Amino acid sequence: MEHSPSSKAITLTPIGIVRNDLAAPLLVADGDGLKVNEVPKAALKKFNQASDARSKIVIREDLSDLLDGIEDYSHIVVLYWGHGITDEARSLRRVHPVGRTDYPLKGIFSTCSPARPNPVLMTVVRLWEKDGTTLTVSGLDAIDRSPVLDLKPYVGESYPRDGVSVPEWMERIMGELRGV
Repeated sequence: MEHSPSSKAITLTPIGIVRNDLAAPLLVADGDGLKVNEVPKAALKKFNQASDARSKIVIREDLSDLLDGIEDYSHIVVLYWGHGITDEARSLRRVHPVGRTDYPLKGIFSTCSPARPNPVLMTVVRLWEKDGTTLTVSGLDAIDRSPVLDLKPYVGESYPRDGVSVPEWMERIMGELRGV
């Protein structure tokens, strides 16, 4: 049994594209780590407004039949490619969560940082409408023209609820994002 990951390349073909007014992400990654794209209070306000903002996910026409029944769900999981993440940012190993130095350095895999070796990003969004191959959603943090890799229905019962633990620093971040 092999215990190391394969070094073979994986080819992904986008199933669609994100269309919205979000030209730049809230967090920007470079070789020095993460930085909030604006003054923190303004960025937090922008983040909270973005959760209500509507985006379009335009799926390729040849995949239209894959959307059959998606409108029966209130929420979907969107997997997309962080196409704005530079090679330099993809090499980051540790970051201060949300770019704040008052939080301790953590390994990329223990954060929600968009800067990852493979910037496959995921968001659960509210599905408002399906019109042909275009889905109208809210809560999508992808920037305009982000390639969409996959969609899945959000089924809350599929995710654990009991015995889930989150570090204290992540709880503080989530509280700040909720405006608590």
